[in-house]
Amino acid sequence: MQTATISWNGEQRFLATLPSGNTLTLDSDRERNTGPGPMELLLAALGSCTATDVVIILEKKRQKLESLEVSVSGERAPSPPTVWTKLEVVFRVRGRSGEGGPIDHKAVQDAVRLSEEKYCSVAAMLRKTASLTMRCEIVD
Repeated sequence: MQTATISWNGEQRFLATLPSGNTLTLDSDRERNTGPGPMELLLAALGSCTATDVVIILEKKRQKLESLEVSVSGERAPSPPTVWTKLEVVFRVRGRSGEGGPIDHKAVQDAVRLSEEKYCSVAAMLRKTASLTMRCEIVD
């Protein structure tokens, strides 16, 4: 079993020690905003989880990424618990195919679909409370 330890640092600030040993300071007070809040970390977790899948899948498909940017937007429920109810993930991809031509748009679409439907564990969890859409844009 993996364990994260959260230590209160006063007010609404916390120090999280993650199972990897890395630490992260959180601040739940959005007005003070001295660190990320728990719910916004879920957006980052979703984006980085699915981005990792896409990078690995495109590498296996012999597509050479030059850049990848993932934008994750969400809407929350109006009353507590204010869970994420709608999430949109947009991938902006630039790269080349293994033959040197433009990156294969179908390969990118397939990688995004596989991440969404099969590999991204964060997406699988968030899908239980939120509608989730993913799309990709090829950047020249």
